[in-house]
Amino acid sequence: MPPPSASGVDRRLFLSSLLGAAAAAGLSGCAGSSAADTRVKGSTSAPLADKVPSGTSLKIASYQGVQQLQFKLAGLSDLPFKVADWPNLGAGPDVINAFRAKSLDVGNNAGIPPIQAHYQGFDAKIVAINVTRKPNYLFATKPGSDIQDVQGFKGKKLAFSQGQAQGVVLLRALKEAGLAYDDVDLVPLTSNQFLTALQAGQVDIAPLANAQSPAYLKQYGSKGAHVITTDVVDLLNLLWAPTSVLADPAKAAAVAAYIPRWAKGAVWAYEHPDAWNEEFYVKTQNLTLAQARSITELANKPLFPPSWDEAVKWEQETADLLAEGGFVKGFKVGSLFDRRFEGIAAKSVPAEYRR
Repeated sequence: MPPPSASGVDRRLFLSSLLGAAAAAGLSGCAGSSAADTRVKGSTSAPLADKVPSGTSLKIASYQGVQQLQFKLAGLSDLPFKVADWPNLGAGPDVINAFRAKSLDVGNNAGIPPIQAHYQGFDAKIVAINVTRKPNYLFATKPGSDIQDVQGFKGKKLAFSQGQAQGVVLLRALKEAGLAYDDVDLVPLTSNQFLTALQAGQVDIAPLANAQSPAYLKQYGSKGAHVITTDVVDLLNLLWAPTSVLADPAKAAAVAAYIPRWAKGAVWAYEHPDAWNEEFYVKTQNLTLAQARSITELANKPLFPPSWDEAVKWEQETADLLAEGGFVKGFKVGSLFDRRFEGIAAKSVPAEYRR
């Protein structure tokens, strides 16, 4: 059962408790670690090597096997380093914990997990950026709900994951609707608990990825569940890595070699929707072809900016938004970006995918 909701003065207390639990979980797998995490003191100022040294390996997150499948279909499997593991990790808190446990070297997340990691005292940096211009999340209601717009969220229980993209999408939607955090009940959950909480009626609203909504509506649409769309975007889809990884010249070179293939894989999937629908959504996610098409029709065109200035600005706005609500302490987000990698993704794709 999800934990109780909280609002008002209780909000900071339950979020602090949640953060403490997350940090403890991540540290429990590291023998000899103390509860007060020590920031990694590594140099990320050295120029990137032109070649990946022999014997270099990385552990790369591949949620639901997306990366391996894209590489296989697009003919991009000729990596100049060994992939020791492809952990099936997607949620920000899980990626942060895997970074702490040294079981992951490169993660693929939205903009908020790096902010969360900084707040928890863990050093990691962004190395590649794919910007999204169209909303990739919508708000699903519990069965039987009569909520029709974001203004209707007032006084309701909202599934909220502080360390994930869904959390910042919700906060931005509330701000656009003129609702204060104390106008709603934020229920602390991770995104993998959202569907269960909706189905059980334990929350009124939960942000779902576009890819999740068809199956949810197929099961509960006849019972009054529906979705509410907004124009709120989660701008950043990024690769990031622990500072300790990026301070290792061999691993940094491997990360730089991985980035172009990551970008090309995303472009391939976008340019081959029929094949991607069949090979990924139908064969691995058990969706119907019609459901798969409804998802890819909403897909964002991959866009890899040569300059990260817009991304830094958006990330700063996100950090400030969280700080205003008392969820994190304010800081300058420039430290989250390893700009040695700026432009690598953009240079690897056709001009129409650079902006």
